[in-house]
Amino acid sequence: MNLISNQFNEIFEVISSSLFKDLKKDLFELAVRYSRIRVDWILSDNEQRLEMEDSRTRCHNAFIDACNILSRNMDNSGENAEWREKLGNDRKVIGDFACFIHYKLGIEAK
Repeated sequence: MNLISNQFNEIFEVISSSLFKDLKKDLFELAVRYSRIRVDWILSDNEQRLEMEDSRTRCHNAFIDACNILSRNMDNSGENAEWREKLGNDRKVIGDFACFIHYKLGIEAK
């Protein structure tokens, strides 16, 4: 794994260990939804991309919000929430992390 994958894996493990089951589930579901849209985006032509733009942005924003909500709750309860700072605020990196979550969940589902 490359450096970013190692960092993503560490963050994924911390999130997975959280006691906030519902918030964690929301985050994972939004990650899968966003990563699916991202793949659909790359497979689409320009006209289709224009039609997808608003929903893609809304889903990305919702995933970022889910990250913020979970980390805030983890921090308030004394759980390790340093992962959110490590993840940063670059939208592309956060989108990549959503795809990484989808990958991890898919591998674990076998």
